[in-house]
Amino acid sequence: MSSSRNHVLAQVAETLDTAAHQAREVDQFPAGHFSLPEAYAIQHASIQHRLARGEKMVGIKLGFTSRAKMVQMGVDSLIWGLLTDGMLEEEGAVVGLGRYIHPRVEPEVCFVTKKSIDGPLTALEAVHYLEAVAPAMEIIDSRYRNFRFTLEDVVADNCSSAGLVVGAWSRNFDALANAGVRMQVNGRNAQVGSTAAILGQPLRSIVQASRLLHGAEMSLPAGSLIMAGAATAAEALQPATTVECHIGSGRSALGSVMFHTAER
Repeated sequence: MSSSRNHVLAQVAETLDTAAHQAREVDQFPAGHFSLPEAYAIQHASIQHRLARGEKMVGIKLGFTSRAKMVQMGVDSLIWGLLTDGMLEEEGAVVGLGRYIHPRVEPEVCFVTKKSIDGPLTALEAVHYLEAVAPAMEIIDSRYRNFRFTLEDVVADNCSSAGLVVGAWSRNFDALANAGVRMQVNGRNAQVGSTAAILGQPLRSIVQASRLLHGAEMSLPAGSLIMAGAATAAEALQPATTVECHIGSGRSALGSVMFHTAER
């Protein structure tokens, strides 16, 4: 790749990082401004700005884990982004919305790894690489004006990842198959779905993550987080609300996770 092309990609990465850091939206880039492989290069370069400010890598997130979303975007594979400790919000605490532009929240499942993932895994191997699982919610926040973007745009923008809230950890992997998901805002159901929306079974996200990492010639250290993808559509976040996510029910429940949003 030429030095001039590298300069263009570096400028895009800096633009997106500045937008995220200052909670300021930017226009979409012109169509064809960069390819999908270049979008991932931009994503990684943008995260390097965060690391230079002192943040630390904590894991990865998957996107387009539902077949409906893939069809909607005209793609046949997942997308993925990177997570830093600066994105972590405390479970049960008050989340200030000032650091976001137009945030939305999605119910998810989060895994933490027990062993380093440094190659493709099979479905039988995947669970042996996991320490625990937890109910979680991801705060997504596109840096593009009006939340409008192409596939390349969103990948460059770290797949809209902005924040995450993780509940209590457990070893209850059996609770993941087709478990009911309820995301409530101020006690009322805002989104209802099933963990089956996440690749049919959220554990399959570990297999997919291992393949994506291998293709990028990356490994994921033990103790890393893997956000498996959204179980329902996203819900816009408003000030002064309580957001809860419940996964499963009864003895087989995975559990719940919640946070409050600050008043204006």
